[in-house]
Amino acid sequence: MSEYPESPSAARRPMILTAILALVLTGCTGAPPAPEQSSAAVVRYKTDLEDFSRNLLDLGAGAVLIEARINGDVWSHAVGVRSVGSPDPAEVTDPTHIASVTKSMVAVSVLKLVEEGLVQFKDPVAKHLPEFDSLVKPPGPVTVEHLLRHESGLPSYEQALYTSRPMRQALTQSISAAEGLALATTMPWVLAPGSGSDYSNSNYLVLGLLLERLRGQPVAEILRNDVFEPLGMVSTHLMSTGTVPPTMVHGHVVVDGERLDSAYFGGMMGNAAGGVVSTVADVNTFYAALLGGQLLKPATVREMQQAPFGMGLMRWVDVCGGFYYGHGGEGAGYRTMALNSADGAGQVTIAITHPPESWDPADFDPVNPFGGEALMRAARTALDLSC
Repeated sequence: MSEYPESPSAARRPMILTAILALVLTGCTGAPPAPEQSSAAVVRYKTDLEDFSRNLLDLGAGAVLIEARINGDVWSHAVGVRSVGSPDPAEVTDPTHIASVTKSMVAVSVLKLVEEGLVQFKDPVAKHLPEFDSLVKPPGPVTVEHLLRHESGLPSYEQALYTSRPMRQALTQSISAAEGLALATTMPWVLAPGSGSDYSNSNYLVLGLLLERLRGQPVAEILRNDVFEPLGMVSTHLMSTGTVPPTMVHGHVVVDGERLDSAYFGGMMGNAAGGVVSTVADVNTFYAALLGGQLLKPATVREMQQAPFGMGLMRWVDVCGGFYYGHGGEGAGYRTMALNSADGAGQVTIAITHPPESWDPADFDPVNPFGGEALMRAARTALDLSC
C-alpha cells in the first residue's frame, strides 16, 4: 500500500488485518435503525471522526482530511496545515498522495482489457510481454490473474531498492518499471505462482507495462481515459515531472538527520503501483462508481471482491454480516484509507500527513496511531454506525 513501494513486512499487513477482523468482529441485527437512531448515528460518526482527527493533530500529524458519504449524507472535515511550518490551513479539497489506492484504479483499466477480449485472466503474462520471463525468471508460468490477485510470488522490489543505494537517492530519484523489476530479480521468489498470496508492488508494475503495451499509451493517459475523465475526477492524476499542485498537502520524512519534503519524490513518477495524487472526494467518487457498476460489468466487480486481495480491492468484515471494500495506501510522509460498503453507498476516505520522522520502510508498528490500521478502524467505526 505504499506511496513508496512497501517493505515485505508492510506487504503482509492486509492479510494480517483481514484475519484479525474476522476473529474480532460480530454480526449486528438486520433491522434498520429507527429515524431517531439514524439521526443519532449521523451525529455520532461525525463526532467520532472529528475526535479522531484532533487526536492525530495533537500527536503531531501535519494534516487530516476526511470525506464521508453515508446514507445520502455527505460530510467533510479538514484540520492541520498544508505543510509543516506553513500558515496555510489544510482544506478537504487539497490533493494528497493516495499511494496504493492507485492499484484499484490500475486494476479497472486492466479489467477493461479483459471485458474487451484483449486479455484473458489465465493468459500467461509472457503472451503479451514476451520479455517478461527472461526479465524476472519466474519458477512457473505467471498469469494476468496472478498479478491482479498478488498470487505471482514475484518479490516486491522496494527492499532491494532501499538496500542497494542511499535512502535519499532511493526516495528521490525516478525509477522505471523495468528498473524496478530488475531490482526484484535480485531477491528470491516468495512462492510458486498461484500457490498462495503475497502482496507485492512489483505485480502492479508489470500490469502497468501490460497496459502500455496493449493500449499504446502511457499509464497516466490510460487512467485518465478510463477513470479520471469519465468520472469528473479533475483533481486526480498519476504523478509526472513538473511542479507540485499549489494546494497539495506536503508530507515530510527525515533521512540522515535532514527533513525532506516528500510531496513529489521522484521514485513514484509514473508508478502504477502507487503514484496517483488525488483528493478524498475524488477517491470516494471513484469507489462509488466502481461498486455501483459504472466502470465495469457486475460480474467483473464480483471478481474484484474475492478475498483476500481480489483484483485491486481489499475487503474487511463489517458488523452487518457483510464486507467493506477499498484499499489503503502508506508511504513516506503520507497515509490514506478508503473504506466502502459493498454497494458504494457508504464511504469514508481518510488521508493524513504524519509527523516528520526517520524513514524506515521495514518498521511496522500495528498500534501506530498514524498507521493504516488506525485509519481503517476509524473509517470502519463510522460505517458500522450506519448498519
